[in-house]
Amino acid sequence: MIIRFVKMTFQDDKVAEFESVFYQTRPGILNFKGCNNVNLYADAKSKNVYFTISEWDSEEDLDAYRSSDFFRKTWSAVKPLFCSRAEAWSLAPRPNDE
Repeated sequence: MIIRFVKMTFQDDKVAEFESVFYQTRPGILNFKGCNNVNLYADAKSKNVYFTISEWDSEEDLDAYRSSDFFRKTWSAVKPLFCSRAEAWSLAPRPNDE
């Protein structure tokens, strides 16, 4: 399992546009092979900072999504709304030390 965190900082006047794009595309993301969940979170203190947190069966599934036309189209709609570069982390569960 892979958990993907993406931090995005938007131009103040573009936040509503981003939310619209996210909620329109969320069902499509959830339909990708290996995607178990994707949610949007807003920073509690900064109104223009958002995080997406998604859960994938494998890194290969995440990479297939990131290589898709769907992702490229979505990212090209979202990227111009940023006021700084997005940051992303992929995390895997730590093996149990038993």
